[in-house]
Amino acid sequence: MRRISGAVAAAALCAIAYTLGHPADALSIKIIQILLMLGAVAILILTTLRRTSVPTQIFAGLILGAVVGLVFGPDAAVIRPVGTAFIRLIKMVVIPLIFASLLVGVASLGNLRKLGRVGTKIFAFYACYYVSAVALGLFLANSLKPGSNIPETVQAELKASYGETAGMEAMRAEERPTIGEVLIDIIPDNPAGSFVQANMLQVIFIAIFMGVIISLLNKEKMKPVISFFEAINDIMIKIVEIVIKIAPYAVFALIATVIGRFGVDILVSLARYCAVVIGGLLILAFTYPAVVSLFTKYPYFKFWKGIIKAQLIAFSTCSSSATLPVTMECAEDNIGVSKQISSFVLPLGATINMDGTALYQGVTAIFIAQVYGMNLGVGDQLAIILTATLASIGAAGAPAMGVLMLVIVLKQVGIPLEGIALILGVERILDMSRTVINITGDVAAATVIAHSEKELNPP
Repeated sequence: MRRISGAVAAAALCAIAYTLGHPADALSIKIIQILLMLGAVAILILTTLRRTSVPTQIFAGLILGAVVGLVFGPDAAVIRPVGTAFIRLIKMVVIPLIFASLLVGVASLGNLRKLGRVGTKIFAFYACYYVSAVALGLFLANSLKPGSNIPETVQAELKASYGETAGMEAMRAEERPTIGEVLIDIIPDNPAGSFVQANMLQVIFIAIFMGVIISLLNKEKMKPVISFFEAINDIMIKIVEIVIKIAPYAVFALIATVIGRFGVDILVSLARYCAVVIGGLLILAFTYPAVVSLFTKYPYFKFWKGIIKAQLIAFSTCSSSATLPVTMECAEDNIGVSKQISSFVLPLGATINMDGTALYQGVTAIFIAQVYGMNLGVGDQLAIILTATLASIGAAGAPAMGVLMLVIVLKQVGIPLEGIALILGVERILDMSRTVINITGDVAAATVIAHSEKELNPP
């Protein structure tokens, strides 16, 4: 009862703060709103959130952050450093964690035959889901036609606001290497540079290559090497466990900043487009636990419960790579995926598996084409599927990378690049949503593959 009454009281204080103005002009009103919001937070901490799990606290931070963003508008950006510090702390462990866990995982697989078998399963799962996601996005966009009702006045306003940013993204795409160059660039000529520049594909290549070599050498001689990297992995995981304690406050700051900057007006203008993208992402989301249950008999809702913490972190950071440490923790501790499979599958997934981004590209390409009155044929839409799939190779699991990949897709089929300006206003919110799908697909793949290798032990 105390938890419910605390939530009601906090909601009442938030509602009062909102009715005073959003954002308020007078300094005195802003001070009152700050006091009301602080009161709401204090009540929640002392009642509803007392002795609750971290996912529950993160969710509460997300809701409160949205309210603060609505109440204070752009002024909410003042608390952004809290979220930025959290993201940096998480990113700090990503490279050493990926390298150590992947090297140990590959070395522990025991033989090249098993490595090849597991690798084949990974790429088969990712490729099938990726193509299916792009196709689903194209189907939804062609059926629901989200670009057919955007008024010309709204188009002009969006282009005026985001045209310069769209141009910069197009220039970035021009500088992007070809697929052949990307594949060659996977092999580093300076391993130290790979780590300094956080080139994920090169780091993964080095880790896998060294893991394979270790597995071919004398096991007794290699024990100290494996033990060293296992220790590094354990240290990184412990850092994540400590850092995750500030996640509720970080999520609060990040969401407040996003909502404060963009508000809800832009969402109203692009509501149909956002609804199609988010609806498609939800369809994908519902399929993952179903596929896991089909192949492994793992309970549908237990899968959701096991990864909710990683999903909330992904939603707030918009980065599969930054979420990776939490994703691995959820997969191993909550789902029961073995450390060997988790440390091999999930780092690869954070780099190359982007189902949510794939669906987003399919919907957005058709949306922009519809706005410009273009009719894309079957050949063009097949080209979108192929280009979107290839463009994902080596794309960093970082915020806004989906826009860069989108530029490549639009160029391939001749859709005007300035159309990107139409969607940049809601890009951050859609980025948050599709990152959740990306990491959910990673865990689903790890679960299915672990079961096929008899290395799934649900808690």
